[in-house]
Amino acid sequence: MDPRKDFFDALADGWDEEEPSAREMAARLAEQADLLKLHPGESLLEVGCGTGKTTAYLAGVVAPGRVTAVDFSPAMIERARSKGIDAAFACLDVCSDDLGEERYDVILCFHSFPHFRDQSAALERFARAVKPHGRLIVMHLAGSEHINHFHASLEGAVGGDMLPVGEQWTPLLQKAGWEATRHIDRENLFFLEAAREEDRET
Repeated sequence: MDPRKDFFDALADGWDEEEPSAREMAARLAEQADLLKLHPGESLLEVGCGTGKTTAYLAGVVAPGRVTAVDFSPAMIERARSKGIDAAFACLDVCSDDLGEERYDVILCFHSFPHFRDQSAALERFARAVKPHGRLIVMHLAGSEHINHFHASLEGAVGGDMLPVGEQWTPLLQKAGWEATRHIDRENLFFLEAAREEDRET
């Protein structure tokens, strides 16, 4: 049992009151629209959706495509479902649960990747779940230095949960059959985009 699940379950009731708000999150994602390159009609897997603070925005961008929003916290998913967002919600652990085969055009890990207890296993499952020529995006609205400094200061279940930095990504991605196509790491943004290696060769 991953203790992180209980940690996030305990936070679910007050998550929507935490800054930034859903409106602010949507506005900041909209500012990065040219980077995200999401398109109407796409099938998108949102990993670590929490209470759905960004799900409504994403669903609107890809409509008439579909967002599948997943989180390993049952309490977070319950709150997300209660909002009536036009998306499919599922309580799934991407480190161990089946995500399907070639289902998604885009897999987006927004503010979630450091909390995967087995990042290699998650990347392998993503590689199976993405469609040919699909994309994986790992994104934070802060740079890795800030994220990792913050997590290093925490105690308990998520204390020390780290985002890979720089060349640490290369072997991690390669092991799962991914290749980075874009990597930005600055003070107010971390953005990594990857494609399956087999797609890059065709």
